Amino acid sequence: MTAETSQTLDRGVRVLKLLADAERGLTVTELAARLEVNRTVVYRLLATLEQHGLVRRDVGGRARVGLGVLRLSHRVHPLLREAALPALRGLAEDLGATAHLTLVDGSEALVVAVVEPTWTDFHVAYRTGVRHSLAENAAGQAILAARATPYGQPRPEPEWVGGAAEQGSGANSVAAPLRGLIGIEGSVGVLMLGATPERVGPRVVEAATEVSEALR
Repeated sequence: MTAETSQTLDRGVRVLKLLADAERGLTVTELAARLEVNRTVVYRLLATLEQHGLVRRDVGGRARVGLGVLRLSHRVHPLLREAALPALRGLAEDLGATAHLTLVDGSEALVVAVVEPTWTDFHVAYRTGVRHSLAENAAGQAILAARATPYGQPRPEPEWVGGAAEQGSGANSVAAPLRGLIGIEGSVGVLMLGATPERVGPRVVEAATEVSEALR
């Protein structure tokens, strides 16, 4: 005897699976075609999933998996941090700068891991849980740059974004995007006092590549 199932729940789960496999997200029309339902059904499904943070829609209207999916398991963020920590620690110690991992959460950027150098007399203090707009600093701008150049296409030169961390703070920020991850958008960056040496950008790109590989 076939177990009774919920058609709406089934469609919602299928939406999440489709979005998880779509690196650039999907439009309502694309989802409707793949689910073989009309657009009104998709709008209702997305609205419900969005309310729970399981789906987010970018400014272009494309739906993507939301960070709420990660929150379904209280172990996910610690696992992400654990996977990223070796690369972040190496980056912080190598450059004497505060290293961080930032992920997209809805329309904002969320700092999920921070590692400070152990050998410097002074460094920039930062903390997990900080939120900011994607356009506000290098961490978010690196993510936006990655959206403009999808994985597999020629990358821009340079591959990192840099600038003042915060007006009047005297700190500078350099960040590079995570690449090749399904359902996760993010960046690895550093905050440092004073001028930014030339080797910082390539070193941050290297760390972002290491974190991307660790999260696959």
